[in-house]
Amino acid sequence: MGPDRPLPYNDSFPNTEAYVDSLINLVGSHDLLRTLCGGVHILDFYTSDPPLFERILPQEWRDFFAQCEVQDVLDLLMSEDLDQFETNAKWQRDTRELPLPPKDLLEYVATVRRHLLIREAGGSQCGRNRAMKPTQKLVRDVAVGMSIKKVHEVGLFAHYINQVLEDVGSNSNHAISHLVDFGSGQNYLGRALASEPYNKRIVAIESKSHNSERAKEFDAMAGLATKQKVMRNKKAFRKGEEDWSTPKPSALPTPPPEINGTPSGDESSAQAATAVKDGSLDPSVALSTQAKGSVQYFEHSISDGNLEDVVDKLEHPDPNLIVMSLHSCGNLVHHGLRSLLVNPAVKCVAMVGCCYNLVTERLTGGSYKLPGLDPSSREGEENSQAEIAGGKPQETLERRCDPHGFPMSERLATYTRPTPSPHHFHQPGISLNITARMMAVQAPQNWGPSGSANFFNRHFYRALLQRIFLDKHVVGPPQSNCAGNVSPAGHSSGGTPIIIGHLKKGFYRDFVAYVRGATGKLAHDPADTEVRRLVREKLMGQEGQLTDEEIVEYERRFRPRKKDLSVIWALMAFSAGVVEAMIVVDRWLWLREQEEVSEAWVEPVFDYALSPRNLVVVGVKK
Repeated sequence: MGPDRPLPYNDSFPNTEAYVDSLINLVGSHDLLRTLCGGVHILDFYTSDPPLFERILPQEWRDFFAQCEVQDVLDLLMSEDLDQFETNAKWQRDTRELPLPPKDLLEYVATVRRHLLIREAGGSQCGRNRAMKPTQKLVRDVAVGMSIKKVHEVGLFAHYINQVLEDVGSNSNHAISHLVDFGSGQNYLGRALASEPYNKRIVAIESKSHNSERAKEFDAMAGLATKQKVMRNKKAFRKGEEDWSTPKPSALPTPPPEINGTPSGDESSAQAATAVKDGSLDPSVALSTQAKGSVQYFEHSISDGNLEDVVDKLEHPDPNLIVMSLHSCGNLVHHGLRSLLVNPAVKCVAMVGCCYNLVTERLTGGSYKLPGLDPSSREGEENSQAEIAGGKPQETLERRCDPHGFPMSERLATYTRPTPSPHHFHQPGISLNITARMMAVQAPQNWGPSGSANFFNRHFYRALLQRIFLDKHVVGPPQSNCAGNVSPAGHSSGGTPIIIGHLKKGFYRDFVAYVRGATGKLAHDPADTEVRRLVREKLMGQEGQLTDEEIVEYERRFRPRKKDLSVIWALMAFSAGVVEAMIVVDRWLWLREQEEVSEAWVEPVFDYALSPRNLVVVGVKK
């Protein structure tokens, strides 16, 4: 039913088990990999003594990197043919000659590459009949609101899901009646599958009502629903006898009028019609047709995969469900996979995940990007982010463990390192802190020269601002107990983790503008009163007025070390590809461990250049 290989691994491995064993041992026991994947944080780069660059990398590597440009390093990690270094005396780079990379650096690069999952759709599965199409057309009305990237993803994944349903129906007794979309958002995937040529019954589960309401507007444009004609008595409204916010529906709902094939009629419809322009430029968008499927919406907060309340409301005597998701954040994939066991009606799951930084930790007290992800907060415990960053006693961290977090599989939860390390990871199991998980969502193979230069500049500014925070006592000194991968916050600075978030492009024109933009935003942060107070007192008040001259001097002092930071970040992003592989393989292993599951596999479904989170995890019930 699935591909020839249940995992898209490198051809150098003789079988799946050999790959899984090797991957687990690499992630669990390779000290340098573990340091680069979670043991290093960009905020520590200019606050640590000795500097991280010197502390982490061997002298021979540092000497080699000193003779390279950052783009040389990126190419070496991502794309250069490593065999050339066995026969050449120099590394030829256009008109430049560089020394050969150190042998152990080449071995490290080769090892990481070997353990990455293959990301080309159909690349390792060419022998099977269900080869992915390069494009899959969407009808124009279904593409309303989608970017070209979204058209690519939805078109291919809808086609893929349909093929899975056909295979499940022909190879088992499961005739799927409904497709359940976990975290449906604005229902782009469900709308495509409810429309021609699929015409499926969709159950859209979404916790945010405004997303569902917006999705229903798009459904009407795609012919999946009718829009009610609103009738208001304007005279009565002007006299104050009728509330404009509660319009009276007409007796007979009517479909919206169409202009050039796109429904319109109110402001939101006009906005949606405008939104289609990007997606409609893509050749994957076809002419309009009328949908024959259906969509049923449920406002439901998913916390454990139990769909009993949803199944009970379906108008079907004996529903058989497939649970699917396209780029589910964090633990939502875990809940979706578990729904295969929790609900008798669920016969199949097909989940594409993303946002690994939002995944919680099962074995250790991880840090959480969003407070609502903290399991202790769900139990009413008062644990502040300041306490997390400063390091809590082990018993408190254990209470923060989430049984729904990573790892899912017992294989990873009970892993024991073959040779104990003198530095870290004495406890059983493989865990990943937030830094490792956040790095796993990078896509370094997609970085171009100009984009990566801007990217590294932003990281330089943020790391240097952290040094200012340290010198001005906005954050505390590095914690001695946060070496390696111990820090649950992912970095070693004491005090509250300071999250700046998005800044306008203009603030990156120079370091002075960046510091002013970042500190100005923090000084007016309504959510974090402590950071707001510290920034105002230490950087803006009489106690510590930060001048432009000081800011310029900071940049002058530390700019020579900007390249070192860029090299470390490139190594971190490259190495974190095996972290993503570990997270995905863990989900597959969990499915394999369940007696109720007959088949499970992972494969790429999108073009990595357009959609880097392109691995789908599929499980089929016996």
